[in-house]
Amino acid sequence: MAGPALAQHGGSRLNLLNLADQKIKMLHLTWFAFFLTFVMWFAHAPLLIHIKQALALSDTQIKALLILNVAITIPARIVVGMMVDRYGPRIMYSLLLFISALLCIGFAFADTYSALALFRFLLGFVGAGFVVGIRLVGEWFPHHQVGTAEGIYGGWGNFGSAAAAMTLPAIALAFGGENGWRYAIASVGVVSAVYSLVFYKFARNTPKGSVYFKPKKTGAMLVTSWGALYGLIAMNVPMYLALAMLAWRLSPSGVNLYSVDMMYALWAGLIVLFVLQTQQTWRINVDHLRTGVSETDKYSFKQVGILNIAYFATFGSELAVVSMLPLYFLETFEGLSAVQAGLLASGFAFMNLVSRPMGGWFSDKFGRRKSMLILIGGLAAGYFLMGMMDSHWWIPLAVLATMACSFFVQAGEGAVFAIVPLIKRSMTGQIAGMAGAYGNVGAVVYLTVLSYVSYSMFFYVISASALIGLVAVMFLQDPKGHIVEVGEDGTVHRINVG
Repeated sequence: MAGPALAQHGGSRLNLLNLADQKIKMLHLTWFAFFLTFVMWFAHAPLLIHIKQALALSDTQIKALLILNVAITIPARIVVGMMVDRYGPRIMYSLLLFISALLCIGFAFADTYSALALFRFLLGFVGAGFVVGIRLVGEWFPHHQVGTAEGIYGGWGNFGSAAAAMTLPAIALAFGGENGWRYAIASVGVVSAVYSLVFYKFARNTPKGSVYFKPKKTGAMLVTSWGALYGLIAMNVPMYLALAMLAWRLSPSGVNLYSVDMMYALWAGLIVLFVLQTQQTWRINVDHLRTGVSETDKYSFKQVGILNIAYFATFGSELAVVSMLPLYFLETFEGLSAVQAGLLASGFAFMNLVSRPMGGWFSDKFGRRKSMLILIGGLAAGYFLMGMMDSHWWIPLAVLATMACSFFVQAGEGAVFAIVPLIKRSMTGQIAGMAGAYGNVGAVVYLTVLSYVSYSMFFYVISASALIGLVAVMFLQDPKGHIVEVGEDGTVHRINVG
């Protein structure tokens, strides 16, 4: 995919340099907002050595920070998904950027470990920004371009973590002194706060004349059959189990941030929250299911469940592998320095710039289901190949195998979110939130597996779990025809999805 014209289908063209086209302008506004959220989310990673020295932290405390960084993201994506459907992406992205900017600056100037840990935990909220843009981009692009547009949004935004790693150490050095790292991280917060105002001024929820559809009820995802209601409750269970795993990893059995009693208290709290959420989900849905759901409101929850499983394997494995790959290269291949291992491993994340847009483009061009089958099959084969790597491999070949695998991983992510906006327009935020949360659940599960097995077995486990996703995708249905939404004034609208 070279040059500005990234998609051509049915006589239409997506030209990224045509800023006179409002949807292109909106795409650039939105991917950069997502880019900033990822820079803030991972701003600490390349500066950990400076943070460790400044506050005299132990290795255990550093590991706890890394776990805290992703803990709140799972529920945040669910909640933000509901809020964006209710209030619109313009206000939600602006608020999220501004609040996260304050948290980022707070983290930068924390002078105790307790404050550092608290701000790192709260900053996991910024990881929900992804969900907001999925709804916004889905509003602006027609069905034959939405996969490519969502891929660009996701891939270029995800690059924020790599951009943080490449630039923040140099910015810290430019500021100089023992507080250089603080000013580098704080500068990201300042840029984000300013951009929140820019985004609010120029972004719009929908093209002029289009209706922004909202769900009829908020507080839980609306489903349209009894089977879907039981399926929704069941799909919530793995998210709570993932949070319970995180609580366990912060206990004496993991990084020893708090006592066993505290872990049990957190587990009890999660059980209470699950019961309350289940009651809320039942209450929101039971009345309209008993009275009967109109044809205009119906959608297939099966599609949502399949996309959750697919994103578990794709984005879940990416988060896990990016976390461990530098150490894997360092320990597997003799003679590599930590800097060299980091550079070789960075190829996995760097592929996001091209891979995720390509996945969306494949989906637009060749069909949603077919593209996902090919890409997740390639992911399974790629991780199996990585499981075969050992110290006898030629390093360039190992890097090539890693980047080939990462292409299928990230292209698969693009294919997932090429479908999300085409299921039920008024609930795109909630659907994206649940799928996004499942990506984080996958990362927690895979990293927990890694703590018990060898690197090779870790890659084989991901490969095997991807085969489960492959079977699930076989039951996916290509969006076709129209989806129907009803405006607040009762007007029925038909939206073309394929």
